[in-house]
Amino acid sequence: MTKAEPKSENTKEKATPVDETIIKVEEEKLEETEVKIEDILKVLYSLQQIDSQVDKIRIIRGELPLEVQDLEDEIAGLETRIENYNSDVEKYNTQTSEKENLKKECQTLIDKYEKQRNNVRNNREYDSLTKEIEFQSLEIQLCDKRIREFSAALEKINVDIEVSKTNLEERKSDLEIKTSELQDIVEETEKEENELLKKSEINQKSIESRLLIAYKRIRTNARNGLAVVMVERDACGGCFNKIPPQHQLDIRMHKKIIVCEYCGRILIDQGIADEVNANLLA
Repeated sequence: MTKAEPKSENTKEKATPVDETIIKVEEEKLEETEVKIEDILKVLYSLQQIDSQVDKIRIIRGELPLEVQDLEDEIAGLETRIENYNSDVEKYNTQTSEKENLKKECQTLIDKYEKQRNNVRNNREYDSLTKEIEFQSLEIQLCDKRIREFSAALEKINVDIEVSKTNLEERKSDLEIKTSELQDIVEETEKEENELLKKSEINQKSIESRLLIAYKRIRTNARNGLAVVMVERDACGGCFNKIPPQHQLDIRMHKKIIVCEYCGRILIDQGIADEVNANLLA
């Protein structure tokens, strides 16, 4: 029979020699200890069903934890921005105050020089004082220019502060809503998740360590988290590639662990699946 071409499954789900070697070693160990492959397959499928339920619970939470984290980061960023704006306001206020004081000093000097100019003895002194007065007048004009610049900058910063404060309040409101939603979901599912995790730990203790490592590796590489799947309509329940008839017979015989040659998932038959599902529902 010609093998069907593998479908567009995630490339990292391809069976690896490491996983196959681990599974073969486990088969040998199981034969030596006279442990039935069927029992091991039941435990593996039971573990898969429990882990899948945990996955579903975590999917229900969806993107909420990430959204909460993003909002917290955004709020922290807005608060830092407002702090920086406030620092700039203080800086411009200080510089404006310095320029106002400089203007007063310049005006004091102008008044002083004007009085002196009224009592000069010659043109040379008069010209010198006139130049000083002109210089101080230019200083006052420069101070006025800087004060206007600072005032314009402060006006813009104050607008930015108000916008940032509005955004901050909105983000805080959103965070409160998202946090409440997440808390409600966690409270609803936490008990069930903890119970399932305990069951998962119990099942894992029943599985040989190297086989458990293989199971976890396959599960991690599988896009949907399925490491143990049932044969459905003559195809792998994970990647949906056709399973050869001889392999299907081997799977039903429960004499060895069979993995999909395309995706590396462990394959079981309908009988084991029905029995495990019945026990889980009991």
